Amino acid sequence: MKIKTYLPPGANILLEQKRLMEGGNQTSISEFILLGLSNKPEQERLLFILFLVMYLITVLWNLLIILAIRTDSHLHTPMYFFLSNLSLVDICFTSSTVPKMLVNYISGNKAISYVGCLTQVFFFSWFAGLDSIILASMAYDRYVAICAPLHYTMIMTQKVCARLVGVCWFWACIDALIHTASLTRLSFCGHNEIPHFFCDLSVVIRLACSDTLLNDLMVYTVGGLTAVMPFIGILISYTRIFIAVLKIPSTHGKKKAFNTCGSHLAVVCLFYGTIIGVYFNPTSTHTAQKDTASAVMYTVVTPMLNPFIYSLRNNDMKRALKMLFIRKPGPSL
Repeated sequence: MKIKTYLPPGANILLEQKRLMEGGNQTSISEFILLGLSNKPEQERLLFILFLVMYLITVLWNLLIILAIRTDSHLHTPMYFFLSNLSLVDICFTSSTVPKMLVNYISGNKAISYVGCLTQVFFFSWFAGLDSIILASMAYDRYVAICAPLHYTMIMTQKVCARLVGVCWFWACIDALIHTASLTRLSFCGHNEIPHFFCDLSVVIRLACSDTLLNDLMVYTVGGLTAVMPFIGILISYTRIFIAVLKIPSTHGKKKAFNTCGSHLAVVCLFYGTIIGVYFNPTSTHTAQKDTASAVMYTVVTPMLNPFIYSLRNNDMKRALKMLFIRKPGPSL
């Protein structure tokens, strides 16, 4: 005699999830759907134009910053060396998300393959972490310049700056590799819609139907080191700078000292302010639309504004940019 077993509602789903968890990293979906910023065709056309213009401005203006620094020997200093690296990272950072979004708007196909999604997670995590670490390196450079000006040239040598930037690239790359590798152990079954315009690490983790405890720990430990530690370094550097500037007797000297780090401080506030608004708010206040709009600020708007902040507030950069477009006539024969 066979006994028929009745399962309560939802038990089948739980059993399926348990089976997938026990089966390891069996990914039953081959692609994700990026829902983007809007589902209305008329809005998507407007968004395509808007983001295309912003992307072109970001790439072209940051390239101008890099060329200006490379061609002007007066800007071959540690501060501008770090700035040229920041401009390069901003180009790569924006390029990790915006081109795919533009292609989706043109083709009308919002799908991204599983491998493509992991690739985007890797490059986005790499350049986001790199942005944070380079900003901390620039803060340290300003600290040495203001608090130890007599020893600046001995401390911030060309070799030290190159090694510091190399460590930044390596550290951020390892961080991104750890997060991307940890995603491969997750199982994704059924639900594959990402309420975002790119594969954000935290959003992809929430789609998994297997245990995500290890991934969450990686985000808060390894990811925290890459995001929080540089921020703490920036706070310490600027605290020391503020104390040193207050000891300067003349008002002109104080103003000059603050002007040397004003642009960097504005970029730090813009970058970390938007990230804190996205990732460090209570989860009860989060909505898909709000998180996506906030992500646009630090992934698209901030890299676009950075070169304007540095060039408009810096007379040396203004002069170097002008020299790119003003060529002296050659000697007449």
